[in-house]
Amino acid sequence: MYDPETADSYFNEDSFGEKNVRLGFIRKVYSILFVQIGITGGMISLFLYVDAIRDYSSDNPWMWILSFVLTIIILIVLACCPDFRRRSPLNFVLLIAFTVCEGFLLGTVASQNKTDEVLMAVGITAVVTLALTIFAFQTKWDFTMMGGMLFVLVIVLFCFGILAAIIQSRILSLVYASIGALIFSAYIVFDTQLMLGGKHKYALSPEEYIFAALNLYLDIINLFLFILSIIGATRD
Repeated sequence: MYDPETADSYFNEDSFGEKNVRLGFIRKVYSILFVQIGITGGMISLFLYVDAIRDYSSDNPWMWILSFVLTIIILIVLACCPDFRRRSPLNFVLLIAFTVCEGFLLGTVASQNKTDEVLMAVGITAVVTLALTIFAFQTKWDFTMMGGMLFVLVIVLFCFGILAAIIQSRILSLVYASIGALIFSAYIVFDTQLMLGGKHKYALSPEEYIFAALNLYLDIINLFLFILSIIGATRD
């Protein structure tokens, strides 16, 4: 026989259980993300403050090529092979390897800029990311429905980047970097809400903590690179 009190208790417990699972998922994602950012920041610091490492990497371009190739391969594996990114500890090994390779690439890029420009870009990226994360947690707007539009904007940005590389105009490069920063700012909100679930239309499975951390990490890194480009273009 149907008992309203028993039914209400059941649904409340079920909802409470789902909420706990989602909160645990969010904590795991941000824990992994902080480790990734820590590794990346440490490697960038080595390139900025240790001349021997910076000089050795510039004298051995094969290291950059190898890191780039490994980054692409591991990214494809993590993005396209759900079994690999869900299988522990293989998923963590692949993610750490990807982060180290990405940190090396970012270190070589950062070493081509002045230290104060890199530190300024890091500070701005941190503030913007924190503000966008708080916004994604608090806003009633559902950005998870914008995946298709954001993907189209990335394709347009890629084509615009080719044009900017050919024309070699400082103004055009500044516009390109500004648009890129805006797009990946939107991606931070999009990927954060995918992780939150709840009332949003689309959400990631709690098993996809590696995929969620990878998405947010790439969003933050791309935002950092575009902000660094903006700072460099304005100072030039």
